[in-house]
Amino acid sequence: MSDHVLELADVDGGYGEVQVLDDLSLHLDENEIVCLIGPNGAGKSTVLKTAFGLLTPWEGNVLYHGREIGGMAPEDIVREGIGFVPQTDNVFGSLTIDENLRMGGVAREEGLEEAIGRLYERFQLLDEKRSAKARTLSGGQRQVLAFARALVMEPDVLLIDEPSAGLAPNTADDVFGHVQAVNELDTAILMVEQNATKGLGISDRGYVLDQGTVRFEGSADGLLEDDEVSKLYLGG
Repeated sequence: MSDHVLELADVDGGYGEVQVLDDLSLHLDENEIVCLIGPNGAGKSTVLKTAFGLLTPWEGNVLYHGREIGGMAPEDIVREGIGFVPQTDNVFGSLTIDENLRMGGVAREEGLEEAIGRLYERFQLLDEKRSAKARTLSGGQRQVLAFARALVMEPDVLLIDEPSAGLAPNTADDVFGHVQAVNELDTAILMVEQNATKGLGISDRGYVLDQGTVRFEGSADGLLEDDEVSKLYLGG
């Protein structure tokens, strides 16, 4: 039995016949924020899609609390306790905030009203706009709604793909603050972030991916202070 809440072990994978992940291993422990950084095409988003069942690993294992979930359907992985916030198309623009949250809880067999109520208490801006269409929200507000929608099932792991993508710096800072707030709900977070300095700045640990495998790993502070990582991946 693995001590890690989520682990990818010796994973090969990709799209069709195109290999993206090459013997990749990483893990996430309870209540951590772990950031994946690296150049475009390094395989960061592919890691999240493989962990969430959108892609089936060719080789290796995806373990959740030590149980194999590699290749399970995403809806079953949600029921296991893993949520996913993709970079794009992460809310239903034609639905209200309340309807979006209810869509996030369609797999709940009980306690939906209570779960949504707790999220409104946690995210006041959603409570104030619960009848507004999601398409009327700002980029940062849509990200908060996407987080909340993924939290309706009360996962203990949340996968987040590029939470600051396309956002102004001040808005991105607000979104990173919400990522930390989600983590404070005892939710472990595996996050892909192109803004490596900002992403590592709120994280406990990090992995640097390149050509589908882990090139560097360590504490977030250690990676930020590493001269080689800075030169190659942080623009230092």
